[in-house]
Amino acid sequence: MKAVFAVGILVLLLGVLSFVVPIPHSEHHGISAGDLHVGVNTEHSDRLPPAVSIVLVLAGAGMMVAGRQSVA
Repeated sequence: MKAVFAVGILVLLLGVLSFVVPIPHSEHHGISAGDLHVGVNTEHSDRLPPAVSIVLVLAGAGMMVAGRQSVA
């Protein structure tokens, strides 16, 4: 049960961090014709939707509660 508690802490921290830390990603758009290549790289930093962050926080808290309770 301690493993569930530890995973719950990790999921809870990821949920809290997802509110403020953007996730960077890049895209490449271009065309190639023989030896000629024309393209542009774009980079974006987007945050997760708030609903996903809330689900992560609630799931982490639930896992912590479930992992803390003893089976005895």
